[in-house]
Amino acid sequence: MQQQGWRLAVKRSVDVSCAAVGLVFAAPIVASAAVAVRMTMGSPAFFRQQRPGLRGRLFTLVKLRTMTHGGGSDAARLTALGRLLRAASIDELPQLWNVLVGDMSLVGPRPLLVSYLERYTPEQSRRHDVLPGITGWAQINGRNAVTHEEKFRLDVWYVDNWSLALDFRILLTTIGRVVARSNIAAGGHATMPEFMGTPGHEHPDRS
Repeated sequence: MQQQGWRLAVKRSVDVSCAAVGLVFAAPIVASAAVAVRMTMGSPAFFRQQRPGLRGRLFTLVKLRTMTHGGGSDAARLTALGRLLRAASIDELPQLWNVLVGDMSLVGPRPLLVSYLERYTPEQSRRHDVLPGITGWAQINGRNAVTHEEKFRLDVWYVDNWSLALDFRILLTTIGRVVARSNIAAGGHATMPEFMGTPGHEHPDRS
Protein backbone atom coordinates (compact mmCIF):
# COMPACT_ATOMS: atom_id res chain seq x y z
CA MET A 1 0.00 0.00 0.00
CA GLN A 2 1.47 3.35 -1.02
CA GLN A 3 2.20 5.80 1.77
CA GLN A 4 0.27 8.81 0.58
CA GLY A 5 -2.72 11.02 1.32
CA TRP A 6 -4.12 11.60 4.78
CA ARG A 7 -2.63 8.38 6.16
CA LEU A 8 0.88 9.57 5.28
CA ALA A 9 0.09 12.96 6.85
CA VAL A 10 -0.97 11.20 10.05
CA LYS A 11 2.16 9.04 10.00
CA ARG A 12 4.35 12.12 9.63
CA SER A 13 2.50 13.94 12.41
CA VAL A 14 3.02 10.98 14.75
CA ASP A 15 6.69 10.82 13.75
CA VAL A 16 7.29 14.51 14.48
CA SER A 17 5.35 14.50 17.76
CA CYS A 18 6.94 11.33 19.11
CA ALA A 19 10.45 12.29 17.96
CA ALA A 20 10.21 15.74 19.56
CA VAL A 21 8.95 14.36 22.88
CA GLY A 22 11.38 11.44 22.69
CA LEU A 23 14.36 13.73 22.18
CA VAL A 24 13.44 15.75 25.26
CA PHE A 25 13.16 12.69 27.49
CA ALA A 26 16.12 10.91 25.89
CA ALA A 27 18.47 13.91 26.14
CA PRO A 28 19.82 13.07 29.64
CA ILE A 29 20.35 9.42 28.66
CA VAL A 30 22.07 10.31 25.40
CA ALA A 31 24.23 12.96 27.09
CA SER A 32 25.32 10.54 29.81
CA ALA A 33 26.03 7.81 27.27
CA ALA A 34 27.99 10.25 25.10
CA VAL A 35 30.19 11.19 28.06
CA ALA A 36 30.79 7.51 28.80
CA VAL A 37 31.71 6.88 25.15
CA ARG A 38 34.17 9.78 25.17
CA MET A 39 35.77 8.49 28.37
CA THR A 40 36.12 4.89 27.20
CA MET A 41 36.54 5.20 23.43
CA GLY A 42 37.64 8.75 22.83
CA SER A 43 36.22 11.24 20.37
CA PRO A 44 33.81 11.44 18.65
CA ALA A 45 30.96 10.17 20.81
CA PHE A 46 28.58 10.01 17.86
CA PHE A 47 28.80 7.85 14.75
CA ARG A 48 27.72 9.54 11.51
CA GLN A 49 27.44 7.74 8.19
CA GLN A 50 25.74 8.26 4.85
CA ARG A 51 22.83 5.86 4.39
CA PRO A 52 20.24 5.54 1.60
CA GLY A 53 16.71 6.62 2.48
CA LEU A 54 13.52 7.12 0.50
CA ARG A 55 14.13 6.25 -3.16
CA GLY A 56 17.80 5.78 -2.34
CA ARG A 57 18.40 9.44 -1.43
CA LEU A 58 21.41 9.70 0.86
CA PHE A 59 21.21 11.23 4.32
CA THR A 60 23.49 11.30 7.38
CA LEU A 61 22.51 8.73 10.00
CA VAL A 62 23.42 9.59 13.59
CA LYS A 63 24.03 7.01 16.33
CA LEU A 64 26.05 6.76 19.51
CA ARG A 65 29.40 5.15 18.77
CA THR A 66 29.78 1.58 20.03
CA MET A 67 33.06 0.52 18.41
CA THR A 68 36.67 1.64 18.59
CA HIS A 69 38.42 3.14 15.56
CA GLY A 70 40.82 1.20 13.38
CA GLY A 71 40.77 -2.12 11.61
CA GLY A 72 39.77 -5.53 12.81
CA SER A 73 36.49 -7.35 13.03
CA ASP A 74 33.33 -5.90 14.55
CA ALA A 75 33.72 -8.34 17.44
CA ALA A 76 37.20 -7.00 18.20
CA ARG A 77 36.15 -3.34 17.93
CA LEU A 78 32.87 -3.60 19.85
CA THR A 79 33.48 -2.50 23.44
CA ALA A 80 31.76 -3.61 26.65
CA LEU A 81 30.00 -0.24 26.78
CA GLY A 82 29.08 -0.62 23.13
CA ARG A 83 27.47 -3.99 23.81
CA LEU A 84 25.45 -2.45 26.62
CA LEU A 85 24.30 0.46 24.47
CA ARG A 86 23.29 -1.91 21.67
CA ALA A 87 21.53 -4.33 24.02
CA ALA A 88 19.39 -1.52 25.43
CA SER A 89 19.04 0.17 21.97
CA ILE A 90 20.37 3.39 23.53
CA ASP A 91 22.76 3.80 20.59
CA GLU A 92 19.70 4.27 18.34
CA LEU A 93 18.18 7.17 20.28
CA PRO A 94 19.99 9.96 18.32
CA GLN A 95 18.10 8.76 15.23
CA LEU A 96 15.06 10.51 16.67
CA TRP A 97 16.71 13.61 15.19
CA ASN A 98 16.71 11.92 11.76
CA VAL A 99 12.99 11.29 12.25
CA LEU A 100 12.31 14.87 13.31
CA VAL A 101 13.98 16.36 10.21
CA GLY A 102 12.26 13.92 7.86
CA ASP A 103 15.13 11.62 6.85
CA MET A 104 13.53 8.68 8.64
CA SER A 105 10.28 7.50 10.18
CA LEU A 106 9.73 5.78 13.50
CA VAL A 107 8.72 2.67 11.52
CA GLY A 108 10.16 1.45 8.23
CA PRO A 109 12.94 -0.72 6.79
CA ARG A 110 16.26 -0.12 8.52
CA PRO A 111 18.65 2.14 6.54
CA LEU A 112 21.63 -0.01 5.56
CA LEU A 113 24.95 0.62 3.82
CA VAL A 114 25.23 2.61 0.59
CA SER A 115 27.29 -0.22 -0.90
CA TYR A 116 24.26 -2.50 -0.70
CA LEU A 117 22.32 -0.47 -3.26
CA GLU A 118 24.00 -2.16 -6.22
CA ARG A 119 23.69 -5.59 -4.62
CA TYR A 120 19.92 -5.65 -4.20
CA THR A 121 17.67 -7.50 -6.60
CA PRO A 122 14.95 -5.28 -8.14
CA GLU A 123 12.48 -6.76 -5.64
CA GLN A 124 14.78 -6.10 -2.68
CA SER A 125 15.29 -2.51 -3.86
CA ARG A 126 11.59 -1.87 -3.21
CA ARG A 127 12.45 -1.55 0.48
CA HIS A 128 13.43 2.02 -0.45
CA ASP A 129 9.90 2.87 -1.63
CA VAL A 130 9.18 4.18 1.88
CA LEU A 131 11.15 6.14 4.47
CA PRO A 132 13.56 4.02 6.50
CA GLY A 133 12.74 3.54 10.16
CA ILE A 134 14.26 3.18 13.60
CA THR A 135 12.28 -0.04 13.90
CA GLY A 136 10.36 -2.10 11.40
CA TRP A 137 8.61 -5.33 10.48
CA ALA A 138 11.92 -7.12 10.02
CA GLN A 139 13.15 -5.81 13.38
CA ILE A 140 10.32 -7.47 15.30
CA ASN A 141 10.48 -10.66 13.21
CA GLY A 142 14.04 -11.72 13.78
CA ARG A 143 16.15 -8.54 13.65
CA ASN A 144 19.75 -9.73 13.19
CA ALA A 145 18.92 -13.39 13.85
CA VAL A 146 17.61 -13.91 10.29
CA THR A 147 19.41 -13.71 6.95
CA HIS A 148 19.66 -10.54 4.90
CA GLU A 149 17.41 -12.07 2.26
CA GLU A 150 14.72 -12.83 4.83
CA LYS A 151 14.96 -9.32 6.28
CA PHE A 152 14.57 -7.80 2.82
CA ARG A 153 11.56 -10.04 2.15
CA LEU A 154 10.00 -8.78 5.38
CA ASP A 155 10.83 -5.17 4.42
CA VAL A 156 9.07 -5.53 1.08
CA TRP A 157 6.10 -7.17 2.80
CA TYR A 158 5.87 -4.05 4.98
CA VAL A 159 5.96 -1.81 1.91
CA ASP A 160 3.07 -3.76 0.36
CA ASN A 161 0.99 -4.07 3.52
CA TRP A 162 1.65 -0.80 5.32
CA SER A 163 -1.07 0.74 7.45
CA LEU A 164 -1.23 2.99 10.49
CA ALA A 165 -2.47 0.04 12.53
CA LEU A 166 0.56 -2.02 11.43
CA ASP A 167 2.91 0.79 12.46
CA PHE A 168 1.27 0.91 15.89
CA ARG A 169 1.60 -2.85 16.25
CA ILE A 170 5.30 -2.69 15.32
CA LEU A 171 5.98 0.09 17.82
CA LEU A 172 4.29 -1.80 20.66
CA THR A 173 6.09 -5.03 19.81
CA THR A 174 9.42 -3.20 19.58
CA ILE A 175 9.10 -2.11 23.20
CA GLY A 176 8.83 -5.75 24.23
CA ARG A 177 11.80 -6.74 22.06
CA VAL A 178 13.95 -3.98 23.56
CA VAL A 179 13.05 -5.04 27.09
CA ALA A 180 13.83 -8.67 26.23
CA ARG A 181 17.04 -7.65 24.41
CA SER A 182 16.41 -10.33 21.79
CA ASN A 183 18.05 -11.02 18.40
CA ILE A 184 20.65 -8.26 18.78
CA ALA A 185 23.30 -10.06 16.73
CA ALA A 186 23.46 -12.79 14.11
CA GLY A 187 24.65 -16.18 15.29
CA GLY A 188 28.46 -16.24 15.46
CA HIS A 189 28.75 -12.50 14.79
CA ALA A 190 29.03 -9.41 16.97
CA THR A 191 26.50 -7.58 14.79
CA MET A 192 25.47 -8.72 11.29
CA PRO A 193 27.68 -10.01 8.44
CA GLU A 194 27.99 -7.84 5.35
CA PHE A 195 25.44 -8.40 2.60
CA MET A 196 27.34 -9.42 -0.53
CA GLY A 197 24.33 -9.94 -2.78
CA THR A 198 21.81 -12.71 -3.32
CA PRO A 199 23.40 -15.82 -4.90
CA GLY A 200 22.44 -16.19 -8.53
CA HIS A 201 21.56 -12.52 -8.98
CA GLU A 202 23.77 -10.31 -11.12
CA HIS A 203 22.98 -6.60 -10.95
CA PRO A 204 22.49 -5.14 -14.47
CA ASP A 205 24.92 -2.30 -13.76
CA ARG A 206 27.78 -4.64 -13.05
CA SER A 207 30.20 -5.53 -15.80
